[in-house]
Parts: sequence; structure tokens; C-alpha cells
Amino acid sequence: MSGTQAPDLPLPEAVDETAVVGYLQAHSDFFQRHQELLAGLSIPHVGGGVVSLVERQVEALRNENAGLKQRLQELIDVARDNEQLNQRLHHLTLGLLDAADFDEVLTVLEDQLHDEFRADAVELRLFSATRLRDGGEQDPASDPELVAFLDFFERRLPVCGPLSLEQLSFLFGSEADDIGSAALIPLQGDDIMGVLAVGSNDAARFHPDMGTEFLLRLAEVVSRKLQAVSLPGV
Repeated sequence: MSGTQAPDLPLPEAVDETAVVGYLQAHSDFFQRHQELLAGLSIPHVGGGVVSLVERQVEALRNENAGLKQRLQELIDVARDNEQLNQRLHHLTLGLLDAADFDEVLTVLEDQLHDEFRADAVELRLFSATRLRDGGEQDPASDPELVAFLDFFERRLPVCGPLSLEQLSFLFGSEADDIGSAALIPLQGDDIMGVLAVGSNDAARFHPDMGTEFLLRLAEVVSRKLQAVSLPGV
């Protein structure tokens, strides 16, 4: 024979797969430089049979692309919801700015939260901040109805989800039995302290895992407006 045949090379007793993986990661252009290998490689298919490495790569890229598209759509949906929420808060803020007195503030809150935010119930409970801090007839610790809100007053953060029977009764009165979930918004000023309660008949509408950034902004706006108007009975 005029040609020469490459001698068979001895195979190692054990191939270090980690070294192979590391080499391929460090030389990502390996198969570009050895494209003849791609045609001879095959990978068992989950459903039976074999597919080429290129086909498997295309399938993996297609699945990754579908996942990225889904994630992008989710981000777009969240951004759209946030934009709508910001628009509603803007409208509510404008309405509060136009309110001339305490009664008009209540009307704006009732109308806007019912219409713009699909609330089934809206209640406002205010107390004298001085009495809540210094004690007295409205000290939460001495009032059985307010004891259920001690943690809420101390933390001064929005609370979302189902409420206790005592809390529902105190906040929503005769409507308590219809409220499945609620958002409690803390209100605080120099002379006032209280809670704005937004109730829903849907038990899943407000839940503990939902974001509260919007509620914190609403708390600041409402607190400032209430502080600026006369508060009867406080």
C-alpha cells in the first residue's frame, strides 16, 4: 500500500470528564475548528432515536428563546400594570389636592378607591396622635377594639391579606362578613394617627406577598392632606 494509516492510539483507562468539559469551555471555538466532528456526533433523544449535536443545540436555543420571550412578556405586563397604577394614584392625588375640607377628602377617597381601584369597602379610622402616644381614653392598650391593631400602629407599614374577626368588625362594621381580604394603610401626622382600610369581597385580592410600595405612597399623600384639613372630633 502506498498510503500510510495512522496508528491506533491507546485509549486512556479513564477519561476525566471534568477536564474535557473545562477544555471545551475554555475553547468555545473548538467545534468551529473541527466541524467535521459535528456530523459524526449524535445524542440520544428523550423520545427515542438520536439527533445530531447541531439539532440538539438548535432545540436548546429555541427553548431558551421561548423562555426569554415569556419572561419579557411578564415584565411588559408588570410594567403596564405599574403604569396604570401610577396613573390612578396621580388622579387620586389630584382629587385630594382639590378637596377643601375633611368631608371632601372622605368623598374623594370613597369615590376614587371604589371606581379606580375596585374596592368593595372603604373605611377611615382616625385617632389623636397625642393620646395614642401618651395614653388616655384612646390609648390602644386600654381599648379592647384597638388592641388588635397594636402591632399595626407600632410598625406603621401597610398590611395586606385576611383580617381577624375583631379587626373586620372594628373597621367595616355591618360589612365585615362580606370582606374576604383587605389592605390596611397607616396614616400618620403631627396631630393624627389612623388607618385607611380598603376591603374586597375577593379573598385573593389582597395577600401578604403583594408589593406595598403603592400603598406607602398613598399613605403619605392621604396623611399630608388630612393633616392640612380640619379634623372633626380629634
